[in-house]
Amino acid sequence: MKICSLASGSKGNCLYLESGDTRVLIDAGLSLRETLLRMDAVGIDPSGVHAVLVTHEHIDHIRSAGSFARRFNVPVFASHQVNADADKYFRKTHVCEFESGSDFTFRGVRIDPVPITHDSCDPVGFIVESGEGRAASVTDLGIVTRLVTEKLRGCRFINLESNHDVDMLMNGPYPWTLKQRIKSRHGHISNEESLELLHELAHGGMELLVMAHLSEVNNHPEHVVRTTRAFLNEQNLCSPRIVIGDQFRSSAVIEI
Repeated sequence: MKICSLASGSKGNCLYLESGDTRVLIDAGLSLRETLLRMDAVGIDPSGVHAVLVTHEHIDHIRSAGSFARRFNVPVFASHQVNADADKYFRKTHVCEFESGSDFTFRGVRIDPVPITHDSCDPVGFIVESGEGRAASVTDLGIVTRLVTEKLRGCRFINLESNHDVDMLMNGPYPWTLKQRIKSRHGHISNEESLELLHELAHGGMELLVMAHLSEVNNHPEHVVRTTRAFLNEQNLCSPRIVIGDQFRSSAVIEI
């Protein structure tokens, strides 16, 4: 299994995931030019990607999904509602519609689009399962539901939202209405909520965590690394590698 966080944050999200001989992008929220530049910088061949999986219709997740798919003649997987709402991005694109909450198989890989509570028309996270194990990407969570917790059990890798520090958010420069949206069940989960979820998910086979969608204003990478490491040091079930998803540069391609 190979993973690369090409971009993570409010300006654009894109995750490369390779499982067996199947290679996908989860979201494509950068421009096509920037996506290709970042892939080239870490040695990923874009012509080898087999599909783009779209979590929801916000621009930081779909900006180049259609143009990438057309350029390399691959399908976009999106729910019916997301396909309808993102029509101008997906024109002349081969879109394979799925139903949120119903798994499907692509190239021998089982893909499970898990419903989440973000403020978009039909948002999901993705569980990708093959003979190499389970991997997941769950950002823009809103709240951690029981369903999300159960679906994420047993993953070797999780791209997991850790959006904001509550104190930084509440004492920061955002207007009150935006603070309330971020903290709401339709917004983003905090560092503390992310660690509470990890407490439920920790198991011996967890090998990699990408802490994702960090706020540039209301969070800090060093704080996320410190608190996540502190949590991991308090338990003896697993010791996964921790990577911070970055808005402005890709991670290395990590093999687990």
